[in-house]
Amino acid sequence: MMSEQSRGTARALEPTEGPLLALDLGDQVEQLRHEPYWQSGRNSKTVVHYSDLRVVVTAIQAKTSIQEHKSAGRIMIQTIQGHLLAQSAGKRFDLQTGGVLVLDRDTPYELTAVEDSAFVMVVAWPCEE
Repeated sequence: MMSEQSRGTARALEPTEGPLLALDLGDQVEQLRHEPYWQSGRNSKTVVHYSDLRVVVTAIQAKTSIQEHKSAGRIMIQTIQGHLLAQSAGKRFDLQTGGVLVLDRDTPYELTAVEDSAFVMVVAWPCEE
């Protein structure tokens, strides 16, 4: 993910950790779409950041793809606006608004926006014992 300075804009500092966080994902998506980096095809923001959990909101333009990715943690991807196509393990998943895909650790996946879309990704890392 790019730093705020490399995006050419400064975001208001919002807490990303603490005993209680309340977020409006619709407002987060609108903010992403009004930042200059949106012109590149997609823009993301980490809205929750703990050592074992991340929540990232992404706005993505139609026909934009996120090439093969994988995470050391389990991930959940939920489409909150629009329509995404996901591919993983040789299967294709149609994620319209409200659709959810959960992937185990180190499972490669790709995403493509069918139309201007937004999704939230939750990443949970294994507990350290």
